[in-house]
Amino acid sequence: MKKPILAIAIGGCFAAVAIFLVFSFLPIIPTSAKYSMSVDPVIVKDEMGTETHVAIKNTGTNPLTNVVVYYGGTAKSDIIPVLGPGEKISLSPPEGSDLNQVSITTDQGINMTKEYRSPASASFVGNSGYGG
Repeated sequence: MKKPILAIAIGGCFAAVAIFLVFSFLPIIPTSAKYSMSVDPVIVKDEMGTETHVAIKNTGTNPLTNVVVYYGGTAKSDIIPVLGPGEKISLSPPEGSDLNQVSITTDQGINMTKEYRSPASASFVGNSGYGG
């Protein structure tokens, strides 16, 4: 009677360890929202002048429509009719932008405001200094 109980106990331990190992080493696949985006406004000021850009990426699984980028100040807003899933676009703020923050809205209800950031490496050659 002791042998079957011992065999069941050992088998249960092996099964528990196997399950633990499988779940520990399986890659965790993040789930994406239907509608989401990342926004990265960058400003670089140095002896060469001021360089700015706003990178917008659709991180959701569905297209975003009528993406409106408000730069503030007297600048005219940019409108992106459709931004597909995974698509990234880089915009240059026009003359008259206040260069403090940008606000973005979409037809899908996304409404976000981000402040410009200065990258750690301020020196640049063309667009390569900020990873654009």
